[in-house]
Amino acid sequence: QLRFQESGGGSVAPGGSLRLSCRASSLRLCMAWFRQAPGKAREVVVIARGDSTTYADSVKGRFTISQDNANNTLYLQMNSLKPEDTFMYYCAAVFVAEPIDCYSASRSDFEYWGQGTQVTVSS
Repeated sequence: QLRFQESGGGSVAPGGSLRLSCRASSLRLCMAWFRQAPGKAREVVVIARGDSTTYADSVKGRFTISQDNANNTLYLQMNSLKPEDTFMYYCAAVFVAEPIDCYSASRSDFEYWGQGTQVTVSS
């Protein structure tokens, strides 16, 4: 069974930064970050696809994803945070045969979820 260790959420003033981390218990994963507000659908923030990684328009230029493959850990560096970035953030994953399979992964493919970490941006 796949397990995650998520950390890094918290409260920050507008313009501040946070770094989320997610360590997975397995290899051969395509990983992503999603976020969700209460009563709303979960939305994709970014899917880790190497050079083809794309971000949600709302976070482009402010959020950056990185991976430590040796430790199966995915990071999300969030800069210039805004109140509208206030969400529960979830790490997600799907098993893949080869890393290149991430290039075709869509949001509906992700079936394993971390417990979530709350990010609150307010003054």
